[in-house]
Amino acid sequence: MCGICGIVTLGDGPRVDPALLDTMRDTITHRGPDDAGSWLSPDGRVGLANRRLAIIDLSPAGHQPMSNEDGSVWIAYNGETYTYAQHFAPLKERGHKFRSQSDTEVIVHLYEEHGHDCLHHLRGMFAIALWDKRKRELFLARDRLGVKPLYYTFAGGQFIFGSEIKTILRHPAVKREIDLAAFYHFLTFLTPPAPDTLFKGIHKLPPGHRAALNADTGEFRVDEWWDVFDESDYDPRLTERDWAERLKAKLTESVKLRMVSDVPFGVFLSGGIDSTVNTALMAAQMDRPVQSFSIGYKDAPGYNEFEWARQAASHFGTDHREAQIGAQDFIEFLPKLIYHQDEPIADPVCVPIYFVSKLAKDSGTTVIQVGEGSDELFCGYRHWVDILRLHGGAWRAYSMMPRPVRQLALAGAGAALSGVRHEYVRRATEGEELFWGGAEAFGEARKNVLITESMRRAVGGLSSHDVIRKYRRRFDERSPHADYVTWMGYLDLRLRLPELLLMRVDKMTMATSVEARVPYLDHEFVGLAMSIPQRLKVGEAIEPKRLLKRAVRGLIPDAIIDRPKQGFRVPVVEWMAEALGAMGKQKLREFCARTDYLRWPAVEKLIDARDELAWYLLNFALWHEMWVEGREA
Repeated sequence: MCGICGIVTLGDGPRVDPALLDTMRDTITHRGPDDAGSWLSPDGRVGLANRRLAIIDLSPAGHQPMSNEDGSVWIAYNGETYTYAQHFAPLKERGHKFRSQSDTEVIVHLYEEHGHDCLHHLRGMFAIALWDKRKRELFLARDRLGVKPLYYTFAGGQFIFGSEIKTILRHPAVKREIDLAAFYHFLTFLTPPAPDTLFKGIHKLPPGHRAALNADTGEFRVDEWWDVFDESDYDPRLTERDWAERLKAKLTESVKLRMVSDVPFGVFLSGGIDSTVNTALMAAQMDRPVQSFSIGYKDAPGYNEFEWARQAASHFGTDHREAQIGAQDFIEFLPKLIYHQDEPIADPVCVPIYFVSKLAKDSGTTVIQVGEGSDELFCGYRHWVDILRLHGGAWRAYSMMPRPVRQLALAGAGAALSGVRHEYVRRATEGEELFWGGAEAFGEARKNVLITESMRRAVGGLSSHDVIRKYRRRFDERSPHADYVTWMGYLDLRLRLPELLLMRVDKMTMATSVEARVPYLDHEFVGLAMSIPQRLKVGEAIEPKRLLKRAVRGLIPDAIIDRPKQGFRVPVVEWMAEALGAMGKQKLREFCARTDYLRWPAVEKLIDARDELAWYLLNFALWHEMWVEGREA
C-alpha cells in the first residue's frame, strides 16, 4: 500500500519542478513511511512519485516508481493485487523479465500485454498511474469498487494528480475554491458525488473508471471499465440453499486472498456478523491466533460492543486488544481529523476508525481486514427495511394519486411532518425516487432553509435528485432484477460506499500507516451477491441479511447471528451537547458570520435541538477554516 502523486506538463507548459514533486510526495508520508521515490522523464515533462508502505516484497526491489526492462513504461501504484503470483509464470513465458517479487511489476508487464484492459486481470484494490513513453500517454485507473482514491486537476499548464487532495494543493498553481454545486450535494449525501470534490476544479476518478491523458494534445478521456452488474450470473434454478453455499465459498476465498502479506495482519472485531465472519474465516486458515482489535467509549458505555467482541475473540482464540476513547480524545483529535479527511467526510465514525487503526499499528499489525460492504449487499440496515416497507405500501398508494391531489396533500401536511417524513412526501409528490442512499443529511426543503439566499441563487434550480436520476437510469439499463433491494444496493455501491464509507476507512487507516482490506468487496463476491433477487435475500418478511445469516450459520455462534444489529455508532450527539457544545456553537456562529454558505438562525436551531446534523456542519466549517481559509495544520 502506498501514496502516489505526479505531474505531467501539457503543450508549452513549464517543466516539472523535481523539488515540488518531492514536496507533494512527502506530504503523504503517512501513507508510506517505509520508502520514497520520484522519477522524472529525461525531457523533464513527466514526474511520478511514490511513498511506500511495504506489504509485499519488502526488499529494495519493490521500490517505486518502477519501470519495465527498457524504461518505456513507468508506474506509481497504490494498492494490492491479491492474485499477482499467478501471473509470474505466464508473463515469463511471454519473455518478460522480473527484478522483484512485487505485484507492482506484474501490473507493468500486464499493461505491456493488454494495454488498458490489463485492469480486467487484476483482482484487488488499486489506484494506478502509468506513463507510456511510446504513446506519450498517462494512464490512470481506480479499482472496481473504489476502495482506493485518486484525485486530479489541471492547473498552470500541467496535469496534477495524487492519492490525496492535500498533495495536489501543494502545487502553487492550484486554487482553493469551493465548488458550490458540490457543496449543495454534500449537504444531502455527506460527500460530493464523483467526479466532483468540494474543491472547484479538483476531481476524483469514479470507482471502476480509467482515464488517459495525451501529453502532447492535452486530450483527456475518462471511461467506465467495470460496473457492478458485469459479474452478474443469475441462475433461476438455484435454491436459497444453493446461493448460501456459493456465498460462503466465495467469501472464504476472498478472505484467504486478503491474507496475502509479508507483514503481520489482523481484523477489526466489533462482534457483529460481518467482522466475526472475517475472524472465523481467517482463524480457520491460520496456524496462529488472529490479531483482533476493538474500540469503545469511556463516557458512553451504551455505545460499546465489547461484550460481543470478547465473546467472538474467546470463541476463535484470537489475540485480542481493546482501546477506549472519550470526548476529550475526540476534541484533541479534531485538527488531525480535519487534516487527514481532505474533504469533510461528514461521518463521526472516522474518529473510532482512526483510534482502532492506531491500536493495531502500535501493536505491530500493519494489515487489517474490515467488514464494509456487507450491509449494502445484503440489506443490513434498519433504515433500508423501513424504506422497503414504505415503498411497497403507503408510498406506492400515494404516488398513484393524481399530481394535483399530491401537491395539495403536501401543502396541507407540511407543517405537521418532521424533516425526513416531509422529504419523503415531497419526493412522492414530485415523482422522484424514494431511496437516495443509506446516509442522507438534509433533504431539498431543509437545505433551502439552511443555505443563504446568495447560495440559493448560485445553485439555481439544482436538485440532488439529478444525481440519483443518473444512477437510476444506469440501473434500469443494466440490472438483472428490477426489485428495490437490488436498486438500493446498486446506488450505495456506486455512491455512498466508495465516496463516504470507503474514504473514511482509507483516510483514517492510512493516517496511521495501516492498510485496510475489504473482503466483502471482492468484485467476484459482489457480482455473486448482486445476482441474487430480493425475494431470496430478505424474504417476504424483509429480514435484514437473511441469506447471509443462512450462509454463515454454523461458522460463527448463533448468538452473534441472532443478536439485534447495533451498528458502529459514535456518541457525537452527547459530545456536541457537552464537551463540544460551547466550542462547536462558537465555531459555527463565527463561520456563518464570515462566510456566505449557511444561515446562522437555522444552524443555531439544529445545535439547540441537539441534532446530530449539527456535527456535519461543524465538520465542514472546521475543514473550510483549515483548507480554504489557509489555517492548515
